Amino acid sequence: MSFNVSVILKGIIAGFVGTLVLTGLMMVKKNMGVLPALDPVHMLSTMAAEKMGTQVSLTTGWIMHFAIGAFAWGGAFAVFNRALPGRSQIGKGIVLGIGAWLLMMIGPMPMSGAGLFGLSMGIMAPIMTLILHIVFGAVMGFTFAKLLGNPQSSAV
Repeated sequence: MSFNVSVILKGIIAGFVGTLVLTGLMMVKKNMGVLPALDPVHMLSTMAAEKMGTQVSLTTGWIMHFAIGAFAWGGAFAVFNRALPGRSQIGKGIVLGIGAWLLMMIGPMPMSGAGLFGLSMGIMAPIMTLILHIVFGAVMGFTFAKLLGNPQSSAV
């Protein structure tokens, strides 16, 4: 796989698709009443408002959520793909998803007031977010492999 703008764009698209699936699962979780306080979009909006010293709409939180998933993680997936451990794109995506989860648990979670690993919401918060990030990574890796036209690299 050569490193070029086309590959990065495919990573961004794959990150966007992974974020769509993650978001759908977040909505199902919330509508089922499972950890309703675990709302990353609201957390992002609140943190942005505090940083800017003004009111920030949930729309801003949604934009940030998708920008992080698509541009930051999808772009990073394409750029660092060869360095990621794993024999398949799905495996590499899961590794990156776990890395994204870990960074979220030690950065934004405590900054949002949820505590390290979100433990102020209980033990299910880090478990649920880990599962969601594993799904995000798997979907991103699968989509990236398909966009590359390499179906063998999407096998686990």
